[in-house]
Amino acid sequence: MNQEGTENVEKEAVQNGGAIDNVENQEIQDPQMTTEEKLEEELAKEKDKFLRLFAEFENYKKRTGKERVDLFKTANQEVLQAMLPVLDDFDRAWAQISNSEDEALVKGVELIHEKLKNTLVSKGLELVEIKIGDDFNADFAEAITQIPAPSDNLKGKVVDVIEKGYKLGDKIIRFPKVVIGM
Repeated sequence: MNQEGTENVEKEAVQNGGAIDNVENQEIQDPQMTTEEKLEEELAKEKDKFLRLFAEFENYKKRTGKERVDLFKTANQEVLQAMLPVLDDFDRAWAQISNSEDEALVKGVELIHEKLKNTLVSKGLELVEIKIGDDFNADFAEAITQIPAPSDNLKGKVVDVIEKGYKLGDKIIRFPKVVIGM
């Protein structure tokens, strides 16, 4: 303001019964309000940024926690897959030895066979249940070949199970190998 403008404001303030301090305070408060508004706006931006960062971190914690649980569930997968051929051989041996007349041999092999199966089950291994006569589902079994169905009710169904399938948790680690009728 120039000198004349200041004198006019002073005269108006005196005529209105107020002091010049009120006019100066109004002029000073306007810049402070804009500064306050700027600070409030900046604070709101920082709060928003903080909330987004916090939410992102929470999502990260949940994701890594889930990945860790999945890793623990399938940590034994390679070892169990390596043991499956041994279990298959043991099943075939058990089928032959169970016909033996030596009761001590049968009992001893049965105990070892059950112990092996129970140990693998305790580590999370489960048998994929497929029986002769079940509908063929490619999501749960692998078809080795198709043969003419021995009867009409076995067309498109499992005729023989060549190799057992196993899963670890919800994940199939070896699909059962089956023959289907056509």
